[in-house]
Amino acid sequence: MQTKQIPVKIKAGPDAGLAEGQFTAYASVFGNIDSYGDAVQPGAFKKTLEKWASKEGQVIPLLFGHRMDDPDFNIGSVKAVEDDHGLLVTGTIDLEAPKGAQTYRALKGGRLNQMSFAYDVIDRATAKTEEGREYTELKELDLYEVSVVTVGANQETEVLAVKSTVNALVDGVKRGRVLAQKHIDSLRAAREAIGAVITAAVDETTDESKTSGQTAPNDESAEGVKSPGEGVNPSVRELSALIGIMQATHR
Repeated sequence: MQTKQIPVKIKAGPDAGLAEGQFTAYASVFGNIDSYGDAVQPGAFKKTLEKWASKEGQVIPLLFGHRMDDPDFNIGSVKAVEDDHGLLVTGTIDLEAPKGAQTYRALKGGRLNQMSFAYDVIDRATAKTEEGREYTELKELDLYEVSVVTVGANQETEVLAVKSTVNALVDGVKRGRVLAQKHIDSLRAAREAIGAVITAAVDETTDESKTSGQTAPNDESAEGVKSPGEGVNPSVRELSALIGIMQATHR
């Protein structure tokens, strides 16, 4: 089982023309290539939604943060349909549950604006963009649950900013320019910061595994949840290694 999350505009409650405790949002969008190099394709949820519809008396669970180990975080249910844009969900939150009421207030207040879903891949294919970049088309998925999630600052943007700086420095090294001490100090600080991010992500995954009593899952396996530690954008690891090499060659 793997997870994906996206920032979305969430409409909630009577102010949005919905019943109290209800909200609408996209849990997935079609066609965009995410940081894992995947692009969900139109029709990917068709069979799984038909399967859910055939389960009498069962609903697609709405969780907070994919917390499957604690019923307090099972905060409601969703009805889901595919449209031209993606997987559109209408969620109904259990307002009698403390976590449900708290989540609903945060949604209405704009403090939560990300959705995610847990899934297994049934069918995929490798494709290329017009620029020749390879990515994976997710053509059929098995949906397990939809979650409201909290994500901090845009880590991808920050990684790209660091990447731009490092690329400029690498270009200077290739041209034979010597790095100033201030640049070396900046690289050292950047490497330590990136190392701290990776360590924290791995520690978080280990702690979650201990809490749930489960073994740490395999990142790329369709049978294991995609973990924060293993899911760290590969470019972060590459940047950390590159910075280390640059420091070593300019001591």
